[in-house]
Amino acid sequence: MTDRHYRMPVTINNEDDNHPSNPSAGPTMTDLIAQRVSRRTALKGLLASAALGAIGVGTGALRPAQAAMGLSFTEIPHAFDENLHIPAGYTANPFLRWGEPIIAGAPDFDAATRDAAAQAQQFGYNCDFVHFVPLPEGSNASDHGLLVVNHEYTDAHMIFAGFADGKAALAATTAEMAAYEQAGHGLSVVEVKKEATGWTLVKDSKLNRRITLATEFELVGPVAGHDRVKTSADASGTKVFGTMNNCAGGWTPWGTILSAEENTHQYFGGDPSSTAEAANAKRMGIKGEPSYAWGKFDDRFDVSKEPNEPNRFGWIIEVDPYDPASKPVKHTALGRFKHEAATTVINSDGRLVVYTGDDERFEYIYKFVSTGTFDAAKGRANSALLDDGTLFVAKLDAEGKVTWMPLVHGEGELTEANGFKSQADVLIEARRASDLLKATKMDRPEDIETSDKTGKVYVVLTKNDKRKADQVDAANTRAENKWGHIVEMVPPMVDGKADHAATSFTWSAFIQAGNPADTAQGAAYGGAVTDAGWFANPDNVAFDANGRLWISTDGFPDHGVHDGLWVTETEGEGRAITRHFLGCPRGAELCGPAFTPDGKTLFVAVQHPGDEDGSNFANPTTRWPDFKDGVPPRPTVVAITKDDGGDIGA
Repeated sequence: MTDRHYRMPVTINNEDDNHPSNPSAGPTMTDLIAQRVSRRTALKGLLASAALGAIGVGTGALRPAQAAMGLSFTEIPHAFDENLHIPAGYTANPFLRWGEPIIAGAPDFDAATRDAAAQAQQFGYNCDFVHFVPLPEGSNASDHGLLVVNHEYTDAHMIFAGFADGKAALAATTAEMAAYEQAGHGLSVVEVKKEATGWTLVKDSKLNRRITLATEFELVGPVAGHDRVKTSADASGTKVFGTMNNCAGGWTPWGTILSAEENTHQYFGGDPSSTAEAANAKRMGIKGEPSYAWGKFDDRFDVSKEPNEPNRFGWIIEVDPYDPASKPVKHTALGRFKHEAATTVINSDGRLVVYTGDDERFEYIYKFVSTGTFDAAKGRANSALLDDGTLFVAKLDAEGKVTWMPLVHGEGELTEANGFKSQADVLIEARRASDLLKATKMDRPEDIETSDKTGKVYVVLTKNDKRKADQVDAANTRAENKWGHIVEMVPPMVDGKADHAATSFTWSAFIQAGNPADTAQGAAYGGAVTDAGWFANPDNVAFDANGRLWISTDGFPDHGVHDGLWVTETEGEGRAITRHFLGCPRGAELCGPAFTPDGKTLFVAVQHPGDEDGSNFANPTTRWPDFKDGVPPRPTVVAITKDDGGDIGA
C-alpha cells in the first residue's frame, strides 16, 4: 500500500482517509516497545547498545556494514531523479508496461487513447504484488513461466490528459473514463520467457489473462449466501463481479495465487449513515466521499442504493494462474478488512496457516489456521482448507509475548449481545470483533513473510504519523512514527519445526527504520549502516533462496530520497544491517519483489512513477521508462539480472 493511494485519482478525501478508523482503547505497538524497553534498561536513546539489545535489535556492539556476509554488490547511493538505479554489474529490463497487449488480438498501447475494451486486454495500471510460477506446472523452471501481477488502483491525473486533481475530477469523470479505470484494476497473468536478449512476454499465449471489475467471482466460506452480502443483482449472495485495490498477496502449496483486497472503501459513494450497515461502513472508512466517480454510472458503487455491496469486497481472493477458464473465488473465512499479504505455511502438523495484515494506522495482525491438513495428492481441492478454520488476531505484550486470540462467534465478547448473530457477522466485521478482544493496534501492518530456514515471521509496519505524544511514554521516541519498523515473531518449536498454529509466540523489534545520524528518529539497526544503507517506510518484503530479506519501501520521498530496495541478513554477523540495492524513479514506490526459483532473476514492480505534487499526464516529473515526448510514465514490471549470470545480490 502507498500513502499515494489517498491521492488516487483525486485528493478530496486525502486527509480524512489518513485518519485512523479504529476507535478502540487497546494498546499500540509503540506503547508496548516503550514498556518493554523501560522495564529492562534505563533508556537514554534507542541507539544506545543496551537499548538495542533490550528491544531485540542486533546482538551487541555496532558492526560495520561490510559484515553483511555474502552480499558482494556495490551499494548504490540515495538519489532523487527521473531514473531507476541499480548496482554496477546488473541489468534492469523494464519489459512489462502498463498498456502492453497481453491477450491475443489486443491493440498496442496508444498514449493518446483511453479505450476500456482495449485496457481489459492489456497489462493493467499500478502493478503491485508479483509472483513467478514455473512452466510447465510442477517444474522448477526459472527461464519460462507465468508472472501474476496485481493492479492496485488507477491514477486519473496521470492517465487522462487535462484531468485535474481534486473535487472537480469527480464531476469531470465520464462513463467512458470510469470504465477505463475499472479495466485497469485487478490482475494480469502473463506468460514470460528468458531469451538470450533478456526477459520477454509471450503476447499471444493462451495462458494470458486479465481479471478486472467485470470478472465473475464465487464467494465461498462462512459468509457465502448470508443476507449481508446479497444485493439486487445477486440474490444468492455468492456471485461477485470483480476485485479491486489488490495489494500484496501470496501463493499456495497447490499452485494458485492469493491476492489481498485492501482499500476498497474509497470506491463507494452515497450516504452510508442512512443504511443498516452504517456502523460497519464507518469502521471500514466508507464515508460517502469516494475517490472514484463510479457510483454515478453503476448503482453497486452507491451505498445508498446497494448498502451490502461493500461487504463483498475486502477479502482474500484465489486465482488459478494455470487455468485461464477457471473462476476465481473470494475466501471469507480469512476475514474482511483492508488486507495486505496472504503468506501461507504448511504447519508442522500439516495444517495450513495464512498470515495477513490490516493496512491502516492502528490496525491489526491476523493469521488463519485451517481445520484440515494439506494433502499434495488432492491438488487444487486443497483450496477448501481456506474455507474451514479459525481466524486469529494478535495481542503483543510488553514482556515479548504474542497471544493469538480466536475470532469465533459465541466466544468471549463475540456474542449476539454485541451484534454478532453468527460467524458470518464476525468475519464481515473482523475489525470490530478484534476491537472487542483488545488486540494490539499496529503501525500499518503491511507485508508479512516467513523464513523457510528459521521459521521466524517478519511483520512489516510502514509508519504511523498519526500517533500522538500522549500515547507513548518518555522511554519511547517514536511518537508520530514517520519511519516504520519491522517486527520479528518467533513461533515455538515442535520436534525441531516451527509451530505456526500455536497460540503463543514471542516477539522483538528487528529493525526500527530511519536515519541513525539523527538520534531524534530513534532508528535502530543490527549495526552501523552506510549513508545509503538506512531506509524508511518498509512495505513489501521477500526472502531469497539464501535466506536474506529484501525490503522495498513506500513513502521514502517524504524523507528527501527515492523509494527502492534494501537487503539484509536475518541471522549471523549481517543481521539487521541493510544495504541499498535499487532506487526508483521519482514519484514511484517499489513493489514485488519476487525471485525465480534459481535466484538469478529478481522481478520488481515500479508503481505510480511520477506521481507527486504538481505532476500530471501532460507535465510529469519523469517519463520513465519510455522517455518519449507525449508518453506518460508507465507503471512497469522490471526484470533484474546479474551480468555474469550469478545469483542476485551475491
